[in-house]
Amino acid sequence: MSRAKRKIDHIRHAISHERDLHNHFDDMEVVHQSIARLNFDELKIGMKVGELNLSSPFFVNAMTGGGGEETKTINAQLAAAAKETGVGMAVGSQMSALKNPEERKTYEVVRETNPEGIIFANVGTEASLEQAREAVEMIDADALQVHMNTLQELIMPEGDRDFSKRLTSMQKVIDGVGVPIIVKEVGYGMSRETAETLYQMGVRHIDIGGRGGTNFSKVENMRRERALSSFNNWGIPTPASIMETTIHQDMYVFASGGIRNGLDGAKAIILGAYGFGMAGSLLKVLMNEGQNALIETIHQVHQELKIAMMLLNASSPADLQGVEYVLYGHMKEWYDQRIH
Repeated sequence: MSRAKRKIDHIRHAISHERDLHNHFDDMEVVHQSIARLNFDELKIGMKVGELNLSSPFFVNAMTGGGGEETKTINAQLAAAAKETGVGMAVGSQMSALKNPEERKTYEVVRETNPEGIIFANVGTEASLEQAREAVEMIDADALQVHMNTLQELIMPEGDRDFSKRLTSMQKVIDGVGVPIIVKEVGYGMSRETAETLYQMGVRHIDIGGRGGTNFSKVENMRRERALSSFNNWGIPTPASIMETTIHQDMYVFASGGIRNGLDGAKAIILGAYGFGMAGSLLKVLMNEGQNALIETIHQVHQELKIAMMLLNASSPADLQGVEYVLYGHMKEWYDQRIH
């Protein structure tokens, strides 16, 4: 199967597969504060995240590109929505365009549509320094996501099997690409051990990509003749992964994976994240309801975030960090065994 055809398959399966019945953000409740002290209309949602200045902690996370005109249209619509709402956007893996220049236009359309926006390029851990630089140049990116997807590759019928040189390749990219690096998981979460290894490599921005959103084990299993379904529930839930990885004050965590709304985003920041991304749920809105509905959804996420800030007397998203909360069930057990 061609890489372009695989990209279209991923879109189709990502918006159609069943999500987990239980979202682990529901294992967390924030302690409500009845006395309000702020003016809702004066709340600011801008965030400085390490080297990145963001107008919002929310961003449209990596989804697609490299699948011909269909993915070019999707990326143009995502970029237009990001421009309209003032949020950042990550493109999907650019390895397709690096191997087939005809696919460059499916990514370049993002910068053409949103010339002043915050845009993240995206390559896999197999990318060379030259490929990483080309990916950044392709869309004049403000930062580069380097995605880790070992389990997805292992389940993918045509996926990679040899990861023995990945850290060496990543180190060259980290040292030489010239823009902030965001190392990203794709739905299996990051552990404290992973975060510590990345920190020692010089990484200061990570997207923990926890379990709870688009499940690439299920996506790839839908493409196999014989499913490896025993790994459909593999990974660290997003709230647990945030707690696992907030181990250094100068390491900035982005949260993604099962974030459904602005309240989940606020919870992620309360746990220690500096920003939060959504992907599959936004793609589903775009494909089923259109670009205007996507813009309305992003505005609603911002409204929900600001309501949570108002209820907790947080004049900025950064003020949410450290707010009191209570954990239940799986997340309480994870905290007791791994964090406390």
